[in-house]
Amino acid sequence: MRRVINKVTIELVQGDITDLATDAIVNAANESLQMGGGVAGAIRRRGGPAIQRECDDIGGTSVGTAVLTTGGNLKARYVIHAVGPRWGEGDEDQKLANAVNTALKLADNKRLRSLAIPAISTGIFGFPKERAAKIILQITIAYVREANTTLRRIVFCLFDPASYSIFEDTFNGLISE
Repeated sequence: MRRVINKVTIELVQGDITDLATDAIVNAANESLQMGGGVAGAIRRRGGPAIQRECDDIGGTSVGTAVLTTGGNLKARYVIHAVGPRWGEGDEDQKLANAVNTALKLADNKRLRSLAIPAISTGIFGFPKERAAKIILQITIAYVREANTTLRRIVFCLFDPASYSIFEDTFNGLISE
């Protein structure tokens, strides 16, 4: 699925985010930037130990923020580590919105043209997928409509068919409003 909003192509794909050849991919990170399982584990395995070393040098970041490292052995040149909230910690919607917005701003600060984003916080952090999809997509659509962005392509990479379907339905609903 693909739509163009304000000269930015927004795509939804199902697959492995580490396979994408975008300028950067977003990691669904934790505060300590330790890349264990889920998206982070896949990035660590595919990208090599250099990414974790850079994360260790950074030392961590708070929920709702994001930091940037190189992409190691990935096709992507950079990884943006966005720390979304754990479900039940409080103010989850705003924290997720902040993490997505910060990731988009980091991409612009690096003057990147393409970015891939997963379903942040919906894995082990337990954020309900429907709710996360709405927040992640709303923030991204608003960003590309309002910001003078260098981004020309944003790919939402969903690992499984159920997540893809949720994001697709949500995206179609948001762009028809």
